[in-house]
Amino acid sequence: MSRIRTKNQEKIIEVASQLFAEKGYAATTTAEIAQRAEIPKPNLYYYFNTKDNLYRAVLESVTQPLLEASYPIEQLNDPRDALTQYIRTKLRISKEYAAASKTFAAEVMAGAPHLPSDIAESLMDQSRMILNKFEYWIDRGWMEPVPPKHLMFMLWSSTQTYADFNWQICQVSGQFELEDQDFEDAAEFLVNLVLRGCGVKHAD
Repeated sequence: MSRIRTKNQEKIIEVASQLFAEKGYAATTTAEIAQRAEIPKPNLYYYFNTKDNLYRAVLESVTQPLLEASYPIEQLNDPRDALTQYIRTKLRISKEYAAASKTFAAEVMAGAPHLPSDIAESLMDQSRMILNKFEYWIDRGWMEPVPPKHLMFMLWSSTQTYADFNWQICQVSGQFELEDQDFEDAAEFLVNLVLRGCGVKHAD
C-alpha cells in the first residue's frame, strides 16, 4: 500500500507542477489537477487535504533537491571539485524538475506570497553558507576576489534558466525539447567558464 500511495502522490505532484507552471497558483484548481491526473477529486484531498498542501509539495519537490545541491560546497574544501559538482547537480535538477522549477520561479517573481516560511528560511540559510564558503576560498587565495553574491546569482541563473526558459532555448536551438547532450554541453561550458573566470584553484 505504501508503494501505491507514493506512486499516486508522485503522479499528482507531477501533474500539479505542470498546471501550476502553466497557469499559476490562483488560476489552477484542484478539479483540473484531479482531471488531468485521472483520479477522483476526493482522492486528491485524501493525499494532500488542501490545495495549499499540494502547492507546498510541488515547491518541496524542487527546493529540497536545490538545497541538497549545495552539499559539495558545504562539505568539500576544494573549490574546483565543489563548484563542478554544484553546477552539474543544478543542471540535473533543471532537467528532472523543469515544471516544478518554473512554479518556484513564478512564486519568487511574484514576491513569494505562498512560499512557506520554513522553506524560505532554509533557502536563506543555504545562501549564507554559500557566500561564507566563497569568502573562505577567496581569503585563502583559492579563488580570485570576485563578488561572492554576484557569483552565486550567476550560478543560480545560468543553471536554472534551462528549466525556467527552456521554451526559448528550444526555439533558438531549433529543437522540440532539450536532450541529455544539451545539458552535458551546458555543464562543461559553465564549469570551465566559472573555474577559469574566477581563477579557481585546487585547495592546498
